[in-house]
Amino acid sequence: MKKINITEINGFYFGHAHDVDALTGCTVIISKDGAIAGVDVRGGSPGTRETDVLNPVNLVEEVHAVFLSGGSAFGLDVGGGIMKYLEEQGIGFDVQVTKVPIVSGTILFDLFPGDSFTRPDKKMGYTACQNAFNNCPFIEGSVGAGIGATVGKGLGYEYAMRGGIGIHAVQIGELQIGAVIAVNAFGDIVDLNTNQVLAGMYDRKTKKFMDSGQQIQKQLYRQSTNRFSGNTTIGAVVTNAKLSKSQANKIASIAHDGYARAIRPSHTFVDGDTVFTLSSNRIEVDLNSLSMLAVEVVEQAIYNAVLNAKTVAGIPSFAEVNH
Repeated sequence: MKKINITEINGFYFGHAHDVDALTGCTVIISKDGAIAGVDVRGGSPGTRETDVLNPVNLVEEVHAVFLSGGSAFGLDVGGGIMKYLEEQGIGFDVQVTKVPIVSGTILFDLFPGDSFTRPDKKMGYTACQNAFNNCPFIEGSVGAGIGATVGKGLGYEYAMRGGIGIHAVQIGELQIGAVIAVNAFGDIVDLNTNQVLAGMYDRKTKKFMDSGQQIQKQLYRQSTNRFSGNTTIGAVVTNAKLSKSQANKIASIAHDGYARAIRPSHTFVDGDTVFTLSSNRIEVDLNSLSMLAVEVVEQAIYNAVLNAKTVAGIPSFAEVNH
């Protein structure tokens, strides 16, 4: 097994776009020829676009792009810009009079600490596509859909730390598989191997982590959790493995184990945790082995997201806490 850049996975283009001042952005993954795709929405507060099309009982077999976006539900607008760009490039489902790009996506809440009235829109989605096709550097940390992400928000943003977007990909023989994950979790990010808290609920005065799980248990009899509704970890597994639509959905489901391994707690009522699977459908492999790798690349991408995040707006990053 060797680590590769996710942009080396054949058949896909990756791009970010963001507003540095407003701390919001989007990330797009494009397949010119269409990719077999599946999705699993596991959190209790999701925001998605065109996920029903990925149900195996429905007609369309392939998607042409998946996006991850900030902006809460407003961020779903980026899908329109992606469709415009792809139609201009002649990419989409052929309906004779034109080609209709099939664009699925999901959003996270980043209306704070940035400008809550500036959100990812059609223009930003269009720009992300341009960046993908122009082979602009596809990096991780405080960029794209992760530029405004935070984690550990159970006691409010005064105890939160910076999230971000993470990338990890590997190759074994001809098989390539990777993950792009925007980490904006309610809970803490904990390294499973060392049990080290990388980012999460953090007391800036005592300079100590507070353990989100324990703090949440103390609030057992609170009647409202609306003030926590600023969360969600979203992402995609990308591979060249041969998959059917049903198998892509199953891989997406299993990949959520990567969330559970790295985020404590994960999949809460106030998270909209979602995973897509995209496949260029080229290499025959054992599905059990593939699912294990999907979990591993998702887990590592989550770690990479917070390890590469930058301190912004007084919200500390891993690098600041561990300087």
